[in-house]
Amino acid sequence: MVGEFEQVIIGIDPGTNILGYGVIGIRGKHISLLDMGVLRLGKLDDHALKLREIFKFTESLIGKWKPDSLSVEAPFFGKNVQSMLKLGRAQGVALAAALSKDIPVSEYAPRSIKQSITGKGAASKEQVAAMLQHLLNIKDDDMPKFFDATDGLAAAVCHYLQSGKTMKTMAVKKTAKGGGWKNFVDANPDRIQSK
Repeated sequence: MVGEFEQVIIGIDPGTNILGYGVIGIRGKHISLLDMGVLRLGKLDDHALKLREIFKFTESLIGKWKPDSLSVEAPFFGKNVQSMLKLGRAQGVALAAALSKDIPVSEYAPRSIKQSITGKGAASKEQVAAMLQHLLNIKDDDMPKFFDATDGLAAAVCHYLQSGKTMKTMAVKKTAKGGGWKNFVDANPDRIQSK
């Protein structure tokens, strides 16, 4: 199945309680959802054990999907320094797992990912998930329970949209009226796939 795609991208939303991931396949300008879900780490008390699980899980995703690249969401800069450090470590081990297999890695700020997917850097997680559902024709029953999964998927789709090959055809186009979901969809018909 992987061989039928020109490119496979894994996206990861790092977390030490829940890690979200998404895998997409690219054929021409068509994006296909290959896999999406979460790794739940809440039952592990030891932070080092969580990091080991993240590394092993990322390695298993790479082994299964043989990606051309891995994209991660950068940790959000908040007020809690300890949380930032933990998220940075989680991101680091995911990147290390990819780099140990010679997989190129990219990092995107949460705002950049939201901008890429919805056209609005301040979009909510719900809006990002809804746009991904529309872009990738994901059925309601197949939508994940946790937004961490769609955040991981968004990191993968963002990487595809930011790649040099697709910038011309997939770039966000400004509308005269400004923002809004309808304006974004109207201005970006090439991002919408019919069901």
